[in-house]
Amino acid sequence: MKEVFQDLYHKYHHDLFQFLFYMVKDRTLAEDLVQEVYIKVLRSYSTFKGDSSEKTWLFSIARHIAIDYFRSQKRKRKHIFESFDWTEKGEQIQDASKLPEEIALQNEEVRKMYLCLSRCSLDQQSVVILRFIQSLSIQETAEVLEWSESKVKTTQHRAMKALKKYMEAMEEGMQRDEK
Repeated sequence: MKEVFQDLYHKYHHDLFQFLFYMVKDRTLAEDLVQEVYIKVLRSYSTFKGDSSEKTWLFSIARHIAIDYFRSQKRKRKHIFESFDWTEKGEQIQDASKLPEEIALQNEEVRKMYLCLSRCSLDQQSVVILRFIQSLSIQETAEVLEWSESKVKTTQHRAMKALKKYMEAMEEGMQRDEK
């Protein structure tokens, strides 16, 4: 098992990290979530049937871990919101997490695209990241997401349409600001 685990780690660690980084937009958190993926792999490798490739199996686990993380954050925010005394006047709460603009991306167009991608639904983000950043085929993406190929194609089409709309709106806003 040790050899199998090391082989999986060496083959897919970077791709899994990159996928999770694009999903959660935080390097440290992505590293933590990758570790969770490998913990789950260690616990469940004996149940891996080989119906899909190891790569799609790992990405499927990573996607589920990201979704679980987002759900837990939503529950935490809801709990904080409900328990916070909104009648008291206190200091303004500052968000310490990095903004997408602060994440070091080399190219201005890529940075704009990244910002626009964060406005898309989680499903759309997943498809765009898997298809265009991780270069998975439609079939591999369908396996990772546990969807039909037609759903991947439809979601990809809608994601690209939404990205175009968001990019155009961003450009219009920038042009207005210049005037």
